[in-house]
Amino acid sequence: MFDPAALRARLASVRERITRAASRAGRDPASIHLVAISKTFGVDHIRAAAEAGQIDFGENKVQEGLSKMQETADLPLRWHLVGHLQSNKARKAGTRFDVIHSLDRVEIGDTLDGVACAEKRRLVDALVQVDLGGEATKHGARERDLIAIFDRARSWRAIRLVGLMLLPPAVDNPDDARPYFRALTGIRQRLLAHGVAAPMLAELSMGMSHDFEVAIEEGATLVRVGTAIFGSRTQR
Repeated sequence: MFDPAALRARLASVRERITRAASRAGRDPASIHLVAISKTFGVDHIRAAAEAGQIDFGENKVQEGLSKMQETADLPLRWHLVGHLQSNKARKAGTRFDVIHSLDRVEIGDTLDGVACAEKRRLVDALVQVDLGGEATKHGARERDLIAIFDRARSWRAIRLVGLMLLPPAVDNPDDARPYFRALTGIRQRLLAHGVAAPMLAELSMGMSHDFEVAIEEGATLVRVGTAIFGSRTQR
């Protein structure tokens, strides 16, 4: 049975852990934004988190996200698409999501920009998903392809690149993800040195329930936390 009070307690715990991790790294906790990953969980869970002050929510699938947006239209929420964005879903995503973490090709950006431009006064923030693990089951742009994406982004009118996203290989020990987080920070530095404008690299989306504290220590500004807030999906 769903327990809203337990959810709010877990959310408070995650926020405390973010604050402690930021302090260890000598960072301002306010510079780190929590995205609550609500995939597979119902609107009752989202409303309970929103009552505790959570504004940013993330979904993996476009259609599931659109359905939840409709059911929570009375709430001032900010919606993030964190899952892989297929070409045939880009048009729908560009009309409703506020932030897209998984842009990985110029063509996807072009489609999103065209759709967002058609929606009057609509701006969409986007991050480029970077592939550092080379896993066949995951997506992302390789470092050698990033400059072409950022160069093209200068011509987009409604899609605003704001940073990089990483989904590292799964590891049992959170500290084993540290080299990947550190590598993404290094890529950002190289892109800045190449001349990419700082506002286009302001955000680093990395870290999930099992490793977000390590990600914060390595520079994450957006952490994507689901299980630690909403509970285990396998026990639903």
